[in-house]
Amino acid sequence: MLILVRGAGDLASGIALRLWHCGFDVVMTDLPRPTAIRRTVAFSDAIVHGEMTVEDVTARRADSAAHALALLQQGFLPVLADSECLCREALQPQVLVDAILAKRNLGTAITDAPIVIGVGPGFTAGTDCHAVVETMRGHTLGRVIYEGSALPNTNIPGLIGGFAGERVLRAPADGVFRSTHAIGDRVKSGDIVGYVAGEPMRCTIDGVLRGLLADGVSVFKGMKSGDVDPRGEVSYCTTASDKALAIGGGVLEAILHLSNAARNL
Repeated sequence: MLILVRGAGDLASGIALRLWHCGFDVVMTDLPRPTAIRRTVAFSDAIVHGEMTVEDVTARRADSAAHALALLQQGFLPVLADSECLCREALQPQVLVDAILAKRNLGTAITDAPIVIGVGPGFTAGTDCHAVVETMRGHTLGRVIYEGSALPNTNIPGLIGGFAGERVLRAPADGVFRSTHAIGDRVKSGDIVGYVAGEPMRCTIDGVLRGLLADGVSVFKGMKSGDVDPRGEVSYCTTASDKALAIGGGVLEAILHLSNAARNL
């Protein structure tokens, strides 16, 4: 079974890890200039560097749908710079997972594949997809919704180590981001970890820099550009998060449930 995942950020990559470990063929797409924050656990970095390994899975940049299929045969997870997901027509996947996490639907339709799964807010099961997977931290994280929508976006990050919004670093101005630190660095409140248009982006809590935009990415004022983990565990920077794996489990359930339902028709 071929599964096409739109988006290759850290949550989409956690989904891909779960599916890959279960033996599915997975192809991913993302922007030509990815904007993932947690780059050390995002397969989207393969677009920039040609290859990216997350845990025990290695992804490679694919230049076309045919190249993606060839990479699968070689044991690599292909990632295409294809923000419009135009490769879908050539790949004809059995499953399409929209994990862009834009908080709205950017063009996915229920007719895009035999099984279409929307991840997070912006999708309605039965209208633009066959199932939705909840992404909000809490009791319903990873739950599969077969009728209706995920919880609405609150713009408030979930609690980690007792902190919510304080752990998110946002661009201080419009412009091009330039970093002064690297993911995995230990930081303290007040530390400057990057600049935009000469204005500093400062940490507001102590912890480990778990996510940071790549140098040269264009940002707007207030754009999420970094993430400090107050738990202080450096190894968390190189492994898929509990949230990503929970969502991945929900996607896996939806695929198996909808596949079995189709066979029983």
